[in-house]
Amino acid sequence: MTLEELDKAYVLHTYNRNYTNFVKGEGSTLFDENGNDYIDFASGIAVNSVGHNNPVLVTALQNQVEKIIHISNLQVIEPQAKLAEQICKLSRYDGAIFFANSGAEANEGAIKIARKYGETKFDKKRYKVITLEHSFHGRTITTVKATGQESFHTPNFSPYPDGFSYVNGLENVYANIDDETVAVLIELVQGEGGVQPFEKAEIQALAKYLKAHDILLIVDEVQTGIYRTGKMLASNVYEIEPDIITMAKGLGGGVPIGAVMTKHKDIFLPGDHGSTFGGNYLSTTAGLAVLEVLSALDDGGQLTETLAYFTVKLQEIAKKYPNLFDAEVGLGLMRGLRVKDNDTMKSIIAKSMENKLIVLSAGRNTVRFLPALTITIAEIDEGFTRFEKALNSI
Repeated sequence: MTLEELDKAYVLHTYNRNYTNFVKGEGSTLFDENGNDYIDFASGIAVNSVGHNNPVLVTALQNQVEKIIHISNLQVIEPQAKLAEQICKLSRYDGAIFFANSGAEANEGAIKIARKYGETKFDKKRYKVITLEHSFHGRTITTVKATGQESFHTPNFSPYPDGFSYVNGLENVYANIDDETVAVLIELVQGEGGVQPFEKAEIQALAKYLKAHDILLIVDEVQTGIYRTGKMLASNVYEIEPDIITMAKGLGGGVPIGAVMTKHKDIFLPGDHGSTFGGNYLSTTAGLAVLEVLSALDDGGQLTETLAYFTVKLQEIAKKYPNLFDAEVGLGLMRGLRVKDNDTMKSIIAKSMENKLIVLSAGRNTVRFLPALTITIAEIDEGFTRFEKALNSI
């Protein structure tokens, strides 16, 4: 069997796969089985935050594998405690953290925190969570229902949990709050929803209102967190302090990990929540190595320089090809080009792959760019050279 035949025979068909077989990566360059090189502007959908084969991450994992990979959370796990400390310090957040294995699990944990808060804080139970249209919060039954896209709420997986609703725009949150509302769950930049940032003043006004009315603000930073938008958290960029923040993707540099951080440190009691694998030696060691690399880039100013350079290159493309693109959107190294129609967007992504450049799609007909935060200027230049070749072939 070929690899494609093997995959189609034995793997559930939940993705429309490209069957290029990558066998090695260096930085933001991938190599297939035939030795062809590809510039990676996707980083595993914002996961490979420190690039492929990063020596700091590789060495940390090798050293840890030789000692302990996993024990249960019934024992204290040193790198877990140290990673929790680092996340809180780097984000300047006075909170406590529960570690899971994914962004969906982190959001599940956030919803459980909110539900317990609504049960124990008030005389009358509060349980409803408001989200936004175009949002994306995960693939579990609960986080699918929290996702503000009706296309995800198919009858195939119904019935869905009660207590979730979504509204069109921040300005419509206020009118939909009632005496059973416990939380508002938002992304500060909607990734799957078109790489769309919200206005800072609107976010700050909402945060202030919710705090005044004892309603929790949950910020889903599964994609925006871990320096993706220029600071440790997008919440830092927006200068807000949510009640609950979720993280995943870039935190492990490719090793699965999720985290939910809250200022309500005593909300959970033993037995309220748990995870067999969450926060084990391997994943939290990875997290510590990733934060070591990225915090150094941030402190030294290289991250700011990379963000600025990538932004300029993207803006140049948007101006040069007004027949293809309506707008350049995003924040930090979470960027997008809004395409005039869906068929053209699909063609751009396919042609980019033909020219050995990996880019992604997002909602609202958006070509999405999520390169590693360690990407070099040379890799950025080569990637955009290949991107232009793709555009010129359409």
